[in-house]
Amino acid sequence: MSDSMMSLMRYLVVFLLVVLGPFSAGSRVIELSDRFLDVRHEGQWFVKFYAPWCGHCKRLEPVWSHVAQTLYNTNVRVGKVDCTRFTSVAQAFSINSFPTIIFLKDGVEFVYNGERSKEELIHFVMRMSGPPVQLVTRTDSVDMLKASHPIFFAYIGRQEGLLWDTYASVAETFQPHGFFYATSMEIAREHFDIDTLPAVIVYKERSHFYYPLSGEMTFVEPSHMNRTLHSWVNEERFSLFPKVTRSNINELMLTRKYLVLAVVEENRLLEVAAHELEFRDMIESIIRMNHDKFHARFQFGWIGSPELAHSIAMDTLETPHLLVLNSTTSEHHIPDDEPLKLTPEAVQVFLENIHNQSAPAYGGNSLLVRIYRTYFEARRSLSEMWRGNPVLTSVLFGLPLGFLSLIIYSICCADILDADEEDDGHEKNE
Repeated sequence: MSDSMMSLMRYLVVFLLVVLGPFSAGSRVIELSDRFLDVRHEGQWFVKFYAPWCGHCKRLEPVWSHVAQTLYNTNVRVGKVDCTRFTSVAQAFSINSFPTIIFLKDGVEFVYNGERSKEELIHFVMRMSGPPVQLVTRTDSVDMLKASHPIFFAYIGRQEGLLWDTYASVAETFQPHGFFYATSMEIAREHFDIDTLPAVIVYKERSHFYYPLSGEMTFVEPSHMNRTLHSWVNEERFSLFPKVTRSNINELMLTRKYLVLAVVEENRLLEVAAHELEFRDMIESIIRMNHDKFHARFQFGWIGSPELAHSIAMDTLETPHLLVLNSTTSEHHIPDDEPLKLTPEAVQVFLENIHNQSAPAYGGNSLLVRIYRTYFEARRSLSEMWRGNPVLTSVLFGLPLGFLSLIIYSICCADILDADEEDDGHEKNE
């Protein structure tokens, strides 16, 4: 029997073992069962682990269907597992939150922690389904990369030597987070200004920037190159002014920079009020006009959900606002001036004061701060629950308090009754 026929039969067996039933109407998502554990090492899978009662899972459902539709004609099979029904699967993958999204490549697991949008999910699959470094052999392919990828890294030159070996190693580490390519000088010079070889560049913001140690490698220690290239890629994999959410803020903290955050509020249609949009654009203009001055020390971005800013500042901030977070100490800085009265010059002075450690700092990681942060988050969560569903909140907290009151009352009443019985006994004896 030919290899192609055996592969086809194995593919059919996988589906017979895994699929509980036919695809749901209009969906390419495969409903998986506990039999998935027997075939998870076969090929490539993109799986959502969910619970039916999870609100985040329900919001992801239409996006997940679009992802499955997009990947239908590829080698990646898109599925989902109800962890309340198939607990053995949840235990095997150590699922402790919903939804959890995992890409499996020949049994190796890669947990997805990015934005749950169709575009980001598809990009993640495109990165993980191929090799860490993809070769570009045609000139017109670079134009396609520029059009489809807002950020990507490229190695230019002969694929040998210290820089190439280090680049390949770093690409394997950061494959879940970025696109890495390699091409020749002849192809690259049609699109980039190449003045040194070998070179590593990052393409973003419709421009390209060099890894500082590109070029002659004679006097560079391998450990130094590995450390600096790793740090450079980790910093440059973000755009100049990304949207910061709970999903990616921990990744941004790994840059070890100050996070300069413009705090605005989006409505349900992801729209921002005109005066807040003007403030956000003003903050963005600072990094775009002063890239060389601030990029090495500060990572700019914006927050569309004020609740995230409240958690950082442990206070309620009005929008728009400016918040600077020290990613190494978790301290934060807030300007004294009203945000709407800030000018680009005033913001730059504020940032210089932060870098010189002359600006007041709040928060941090001390024990008292961690205790207060826990209290603040608990109070905020309770407040959100009350605003969202006061009846359910009353039931959840009212019933335990009611039982506790009854227990305390019964204990106290038992003591009183015992005392009354003792008094009655004394009276009869007299």
